[in-house]
Amino acid sequence: MSAATVGAPATPAATGPATPGLPPGPSAPRAVQTLAWTTRTGPFLERNRARFGDMFTIRIGNEPPWVVLSDPDAVKQVFTGDPRLLHAGEANVILRPILGDNSVLLLDEQPHMRQRKLLLPPFHSERMQRYGELMEQIAVGEVARWPRRQPFALQPRMQGLTLEVIVRAVFGLREGERLERLRGALRSLLDRTTNPATLMLFNIIGVEGMSRFNRAIRLLETVDDLILDEIHERRGAADLAERDDILSLLLQARHEDGRPMSDRELRDELMTLLVAGHETSATALSWAMERLVRHPEALARLREDGDEYAGAVIKETLRLRPVLPVVVRRVKEPIEIGGRLLPAGVTVAPCIYLVHRRPDVYPEPLRFRPERFLDAKAGTYTWFPFGGGVRRCLGASFALFEMGIVLRVVARALALRPARPEPERTKRRAITLVPGRGGEVIAEAVD
Repeated sequence: MSAATVGAPATPAATGPATPGLPPGPSAPRAVQTLAWTTRTGPFLERNRARFGDMFTIRIGNEPPWVVLSDPDAVKQVFTGDPRLLHAGEANVILRPILGDNSVLLLDEQPHMRQRKLLLPPFHSERMQRYGELMEQIAVGEVARWPRRQPFALQPRMQGLTLEVIVRAVFGLREGERLERLRGALRSLLDRTTNPATLMLFNIIGVEGMSRFNRAIRLLETVDDLILDEIHERRGAADLAERDDILSLLLQARHEDGRPMSDRELRDELMTLLVAGHETSATALSWAMERLVRHPEALARLREDGDEYAGAVIKETLRLRPVLPVVVRRVKEPIEIGGRLLPAGVTVAPCIYLVHRRPDVYPEPLRFRPERFLDAKAGTYTWFPFGGGVRRCLGASFALFEMGIVLRVVARALALRPARPEPERTKRRAITLVPGRGGEVIAEAVD
């Protein structure tokens, strides 16, 4: 397989006059589609592609119609399209009760670009490398506490690890009461808001209804108070200019008119980093180990080959077991995508899950084979677990860097095998797709 052909579809999309209106899709009632989307996401998407092709319409929850796209050319149209016509922030409104109005994930057009520029410096590659020692130290400590010779689930262990990394990187806190309180409050909030029952409640009563869900509000208020206290104290720190944690860097950032970020802006962006930088990385790491223990030759190569192969393992994991099934954009004016003239108000959803399983792009698409990413770079519109275009995840490099370190630490320290031979099915944890049994393994120390 040559580098020139990997990640490219076999044939370009057909051209011609656009067909007005939504593409066909399942006729099942909205409630049935919502249940299928929530409980059996992958099979639901695969059935619809088999029946309707690379572009189909689904109706879920209280959402407007979703047009699911699995042709790379249509994905490219979305990622390179006019941000005025394709609003990602508006389509992510389900996250507003937790992340807040100022989150970069919820803004569109110029407000989004202004906020994105403020957040870029902490994730500069040279600065990010400084977090490597912290990441390895936390990973070594966590792996040392894992049980030996008995089954255990990796997902909660990886969540603890990635939460520790992101809290320490964001706030620069060391062990003590402040870190313990923030860690505990965040864990309680995330456990509540990522519960599958909470997702169903979101779908039934909508975002505004969830804003009045008292238990979640109380947890959120506790986290907010802790974050705002940290912001207030750090603003007055004598060594602010010498610190390299993300909060300190954002406190020194300035808008184009010279204004610093407000407390509320900082709170919303910090919450975005804490939530997005914790759950998704933990899930990807759990899936990586779930795949590796069922492919011992890949695990052995990871132990020997180091950085480059770890990167390939992560890319192949995120191809075959993406954490999110789709990315979304709300259409603001009629727009042509994939040969269809789509009306304003619908949501277009480039489908990570389906594009990553195209046999014309990835031969033997269901086979776990990290080597395919040693042969060539991942395609921009055929591998997009972090989204794409001007909305590509700011923390993508941070996440890939962290995952590589953690995988190498685990591979060096432990001999792992699956707790059960059969692969784990996918289940929902809020909007993410996680291993059904949490990534169960049995660990022993490496001789």
